[in-house]
Amino acid sequence: MNWQALMADIDKMFGWIPSWFIGLGLVAGAMLLALFVYRVAVWLLCRAFGTRLPLIAVFIDRTSGPAQLALCLAAVALVLPLAPLDDTIRTPLMRLFVVAFIALIGWISIRIVDMSSARYLQNFRDVTENFIARKHVTQVRVFKRVTDTIIVIITVSAALMTFDSVRQYGVSLFASAGAAGIIVGLAARPLLSNLIAGMQIAITQPIRIEDAVIIENEWGWVEDIASTYVVIRLWDWRRMVVPLSYFIEKPFQNWTRDTASLIGVIGLHVDYRADVPRIRRWLEQAVKESKLWDGAVVNLQVIDADSRTIELRALVSARNAPQSWDLRCEMREKLIAFIRDEMPEALPRERAILIPSGGDDDAQFLRRPAAPEKMRANAHN
Repeated sequence: MNWQALMADIDKMFGWIPSWFIGLGLVAGAMLLALFVYRVAVWLLCRAFGTRLPLIAVFIDRTSGPAQLALCLAAVALVLPLAPLDDTIRTPLMRLFVVAFIALIGWISIRIVDMSSARYLQNFRDVTENFIARKHVTQVRVFKRVTDTIIVIITVSAALMTFDSVRQYGVSLFASAGAAGIIVGLAARPLLSNLIAGMQIAITQPIRIEDAVIIENEWGWVEDIASTYVVIRLWDWRRMVVPLSYFIEKPFQNWTRDTASLIGVIGLHVDYRADVPRIRRWLEQAVKESKLWDGAVVNLQVIDADSRTIELRALVSARNAPQSWDLRCEMREKLIAFIRDEMPEALPRERAILIPSGGDDDAQFLRRPAAPEKMRANAHN
């Protein structure tokens, strides 16, 4: 049958319906048909390859949004020239089609970046003790988020530039060096500084994922590095959000910069009669029996002495910061128990000098004054 004759017959049958309504109906029907075709294709692919190739299901799930939008745009591109629409409706639809196509390209670009980074990071899953894995995870996450931000900015800019009024405003804004440009620049300065700081952190890596850090007198781990901020998981499960520029501009402590092993310090005050070599031998034996010790450092030294006690400092090393803290607490508790049970003479104590009463002036001066009643009674006697 001739296509023109078919269209003429359809026009005779539905001539009472407005042409714009028919055109919009064709566009909507084409989009619904495209979505239906997508669902059927996904069902067939999962039915045929879902059990043998699980990556197919993952790929379909990751690309479902861009794929449906691409099919809808293709269907609209096929139907729109045939739809009986005048220019007042066709022109906005064409412009909307162009904007949707630009958004599709940006969406596909973001999905490609996300899937590529996820595929690359599958080789680095254990980030607790693996420094190479933490390095790559930090770099990939920061670069991915910065890239996503840049793609979004470019996509939105390209979509807005398709409108004549916005394009003219943008050209005039960039060409001018007036107050508007200064205000926009000042408003964008924190965002740009954090983005640049993110690039610096990804390259130089003063921090990495799961690094143990001390920031603002708070101790925790680097949980996430976003495009403009860092999330610190504190020891009590709180979350501290810090701008990326903080790690470039201000000092902070990184306990796992080169290695996760740490030396824990235990301070203890004992009496002068303490047998320090015996305490040292006992500490070495107790540390060797602990599962938290990494076998590197154990030491006991006398670091200070005052008028009442001497101060001991024990050094013990562990594999990471949490184990170092637990090892310090364990050894401190055992040292106290050992000195209390096996060496009670080493416990700190207060000493006093007792001066016997006598007739000399010094003894009378150092003695505690008698009570007034007792002094009056001695006077009468």
